Amino acid sequence: MSRIGKQPIVIPDKVKVTPQGRSVTVEGPKGTLALTLPELVNVAVANGQAAVTVTGDTKQSRSLHGTFRSLVANMVHGVTQGFTRELEIVGVGFRAQVAGSTLQLFLGFSHPVDVTVPAGITVKAPKPTQLVIEGADKQIVGQLAADIRAIFPPEPYKGKGIRYTTEVVRRKAGKAAAGAKGTA
Repeated sequence: MSRIGKQPIVIPDKVKVTPQGRSVTVEGPKGTLALTLPELVNVAVANGQAAVTVTGDTKQSRSLHGTFRSLVANMVHGVTQGFTRELEIVGVGFRAQVAGSTLQLFLGFSHPVDVTVPAGITVKAPKPTQLVIEGADKQIVGQLAADIRAIFPPEPYKGKGIRYTTEVVRRKAGKAAAGAKGTA
């Protein structure tokens, strides 16, 4: 039995968790999320807590136990508090601006890069070189942040690119730092 899987999920007052058949729906102040469960996993709600159980003791059921408990717990957290990822844009002339449901990135290419923001996700640019991605679904928030970062990942020589605010980019020494080997 999974140590994570057997922990109950505390459901706040404003949140409604409804398991029906092979799916679980979580409704809260920040939105509604749904998850389809595999045959081996069940969710039961009682006394303000949700419990994830599995049928059988196979390797697959043991591996799914903790995973689906974490997914349901993330759904409860998402509809109450939401998830946030912050990105930082580094480079001369590099900037971003949000126009409706489109994010425009100016990254030194010959044209601006347009990124469409999925429904239920908000992207803010408090500064032209900073992006804040917020939403209820942890997977969509993280995937959008990863897709934006992949457009121009940070490079190790000058540090230019898009990075997470918590990311540390290891810098490399360039040719000039290699020394004067060939001078005589």
